[in-house]
Amino acid sequence: MAELFGFTIARKKQEQEQQNLPSIVSPTQEDGSIEVAPGGAYGTYIDLEGKAKNEGDLVTKYREMAIQPECDSAIQDIVNEAIIVDEQDGPVEIVLDKLDYTESIKNKIREEFQYLLKLLNFNNNAYEIFRKWYIDGRLYYNIVIDEKNPRSGIKDLRYIDPRKIRKIREPIKEKDPRTGATVYKGMNEYYLYNPQGITTQNQSQGVKIAKDSICYVHSGITDNRNSLIYSHLHKAIKPLNQLRMLEDAVVVYRLARAPERRVFYIDVGNLPKMKAEQYLRDMMVKHKNKLTYDAATGEVRDDRKFMTMLEDFWLPRREGGRGTEITTLGGGQNLGEMEDVDYFRRKLYKSLNVPVTRMEADNQFNLGRASEITRDELKFNKFIMRLRNRFSELFDEILEIHLALKGITTRAEWQEMKQEVYYDFMEDNHFTELKETEIMTERLRLLGDIDQYVGKYFSEEWVRKNVLRMSEDDIEDIEKQIDQEGGDESDSEDEVDAQPPEENTTEAFVEEFVPPKEISDEEKKLVESMTRFMDSMTTVSEDKE
Repeated sequence: MAELFGFTIARKKQEQEQQNLPSIVSPTQEDGSIEVAPGGAYGTYIDLEGKAKNEGDLVTKYREMAIQPECDSAIQDIVNEAIIVDEQDGPVEIVLDKLDYTESIKNKIREEFQYLLKLLNFNNNAYEIFRKWYIDGRLYYNIVIDEKNPRSGIKDLRYIDPRKIRKIREPIKEKDPRTGATVYKGMNEYYLYNPQGITTQNQSQGVKIAKDSICYVHSGITDNRNSLIYSHLHKAIKPLNQLRMLEDAVVVYRLARAPERRVFYIDVGNLPKMKAEQYLRDMMVKHKNKLTYDAATGEVRDDRKFMTMLEDFWLPRREGGRGTEITTLGGGQNLGEMEDVDYFRRKLYKSLNVPVTRMEADNQFNLGRASEITRDELKFNKFIMRLRNRFSELFDEILEIHLALKGITTRAEWQEMKQEVYYDFMEDNHFTELKETEIMTERLRLLGDIDQYVGKYFSEEWVRKNVLRMSEDDIEDIEKQIDQEGGDESDSEDEVDAQPPEENTTEAFVEEFVPPKEISDEEKKLVESMTRFMDSMTTVSEDKE
């Protein structure tokens, strides 16, 4: 294979390992890449109402659809739900809680993720980036590095128009000498880029770019041959065309049939054709006077020289028939019927995966209990989650290259790590929160009813798994937290018990800070007399006994 533009990270060894695993089945990759024979040309053809001949025309068709008011409104709803921008927090954060690695590696991954978001200017352009990906069905970025210092990682990420680039695969195959079957031993992958755009005429011309130099994320929707990527707008092509044709037909019919027009049958006698036509025009000018009011200038002018199909008809009539006659041409009878248009509009909204209730002007937004949320809203929320999950592959792709260049992780390690890595998009849809809150409330209510039977008919583990719906990991984590909190409380109680008993603080304070009061002589005599009196009373009582 010829030398490719760009860079490659540890691909030689992987290609060698791949060639050591022969198979009679070609590797399947549902990414819309074109499989060509080594050194050959390729071509694609797709028929959409006879307009799209290649992938570039298909992307152009999607962008034209996005301009239509109904599609634009649906796309705005989808992108607004998927990408939430806040003044304080970014639209997305990386979550590494399930990753079983040291905290230092996790912190490095978080730092590099924030660095890549800055390269994309994601905090400011997140809406536009997601909108491009959703409409086109694919997203390409050229990964720019410093080849003299690759350890510095990715330096820039530049957007590429999908109409100018295409992924190519060249299978490595040979004949098996024993059976004669074709054996696939690997695959050479690269991208073909043409600044003028890849069309039917120049579809094999362009610059070959190495696979690692391009970040490619697609919608995941393919045709029946897995050779072409579709956008989520693809299924709305036919309903949109039907809606447009029907609306145009309604408008033309109303303009042509709405007014009641007069039909003038003019008797031309035995006049020759030329003179008969001249006579007819003279009658038209003589009897027709169209005065119009110009609101811009305030003038009233005569527009008798203009005649259209919406006005009167003048028809000649030969001698021998009826004479000059004036009749009225009736207008249309069903001009107010819009059921067909409404039907195709609802069909278009369904094809765009947006709840019809969001598009109707008379339906107001009501944020109430979860039981009031429609099934369409729940389906729409799950659709947004699937879109986010697919779009997150953009971060996985660029993180894999960047972390490998920086030496933080290898590509093989990242392939294992990304299974435990997920991305937390900012939420603005309260329906999910309401649903989870009511589910938890019902579980706690059921737990209160069944608590008296725990230990007799049900075990605690059964209640946790079947009533509270906890997983084994959740149960283990909660038990650790309970033990830790219980240990903290027992330590605090032990500290309290270990403290010496407090003395009478009031007496100690009096003895320490209040000096003893001096007794006068009179008070001493009074005390002595009271003492003698008490002693005498005690003696008398003893004698009586």
